[in-house]
Amino acid sequence: MKLNILFVASEAAPYAQVGGLGEVMRSLPTALRKLDHDVRIFIPRYGGIDSKQFPLELEASNLKIISPERDPNGLLVCNVLKHKDEKGNIIAYFLENMEYYEKRANVYGYSDDTTRWLLLSRGVLEFLKQSPWKPDIIVSNDWQTGFVPNLLATEYASDPDLSKIATVHSIHNLKHQGIFDQHFISEIDYDSGQGPLPQFFDKEIWKINGARRGILSADVVNAVSPTYAKEIMTKEFGEMLDEVLRERQSRVFGILNGINTTVLDPERDEVLAKPFSSGKLRNRSANKAALQKRFGLHDDPDAFVVAFVGRLDNQKGIDLLQNIAGAMLQNLNSQLIVLGDGDNDDKLYFQNLQRQYPGSVVAELRFDANLPRQIFAGADAVLVPSAFEPCGLVQMEAMRYGAIPIVRKVGGLADSVADYVPGTSVGTGFVFEKYDHLALLIAVVRAYETYKNKKAWAALVKHAMEQDFSWGKSAQEYITLFKTAVQLHTARHA
Repeated sequence: MKLNILFVASEAAPYAQVGGLGEVMRSLPTALRKLDHDVRIFIPRYGGIDSKQFPLELEASNLKIISPERDPNGLLVCNVLKHKDEKGNIIAYFLENMEYYEKRANVYGYSDDTTRWLLLSRGVLEFLKQSPWKPDIIVSNDWQTGFVPNLLATEYASDPDLSKIATVHSIHNLKHQGIFDQHFISEIDYDSGQGPLPQFFDKEIWKINGARRGILSADVVNAVSPTYAKEIMTKEFGEMLDEVLRERQSRVFGILNGINTTVLDPERDEVLAKPFSSGKLRNRSANKAALQKRFGLHDDPDAFVVAFVGRLDNQKGIDLLQNIAGAMLQNLNSQLIVLGDGDNDDKLYFQNLQRQYPGSVVAELRFDANLPRQIFAGADAVLVPSAFEPCGLVQMEAMRYGAIPIVRKVGGLADSVADYVPGTSVGTGFVFEKYDHLALLIAVVRAYETYKNKKAWAALVKHAMEQDFSWGKSAQEYITLFKTAVQLHTARHA
């Protein structure tokens, strides 16, 4: 059964990417197309999208998007552009509006963000009303597009065409639910998700909880790893939506994200000092030497090179790393590479650490598209000690390049990294459970002691590199999920 699938999101690589969501919106649709499904994405037409690299054609003009009650004062006019692949197939749509998208320097971070995402959600549906192509499934992603299933279940429920479309709401990070912090919102400002959506220019629009509305309205809810799907039904990880998720638990699923193994390929990656594979691990040592030289670290092939790649944020366990860095550097023959941006206090800490341990610590406090792969190819281990982690890609990308992950047993980390058992072929990394710096330090010491046994370490690296984190398996699971959503939607509207 061939499906027409539409992903609606705030970002999608290669057009516009800020975080992991953008990469998922590239890789998952690509994998689904390989299974012979018609898959398209729909995002805003941001000013930063390169029209020379991605030639866009007009698909629909003067699209009138009106707020509830068809109030003419709530009217916004947009265009829809399209991008085709090399075979001439439409793979992406873009909602064009100068004020809300093209004039903005960033994807996120504006006081009217809720208006911008509600405009996108309404724009998608108004476009589909007049489009000859209709999806069988719409997949909304995180709070920004949780309004799509909400609108389909309410205002568009009687539309003869749109009412046939099943919906999946995908949770990439439940922490973000709107432009407010749900932990500090007053009861009077609380959005139950049951009432009508406000008009575009309603001063109360900032209160709307897109995540809650998506969860309540979608035929199926999906989280980006099986463990995270279970965790968000608990108070610890549910971000105050655990109760509504438990109420819908029969409709909540979890599918582990994958990585793009075509792009992430150490045998063909041109940014590496020397290509290598799990069968040619000797070549990997050239990348370690190149990494140490590039960052001005001591030229020491025996040093245990540990890396942290990601946001300098307590969600990523940066506080745990700060608590153990000194002890690790003083007591183990180790080196530390930190790559990422974040809070100024955290950046200052690592700058000071670099000055305190010259030749042993380097802090690259910025984003660079190529550096992560160079780091993964040369580092011995990668730290991912997250407080919570819906899925995480760092640990999978690191294993692909032979860097052994040291992770907390949480979310997608628990689903993708198996704890190493000495003297066996079991395990792909080092796992700890309690969110505690001593637990992390013990895991680092375990990894270091294994690293000193070169034969055991080589076997561990080989095993980690041979794990299959491609999107193929996950894409098959998504098709099963989509068919379930279609069946549930059809049964509900029979």
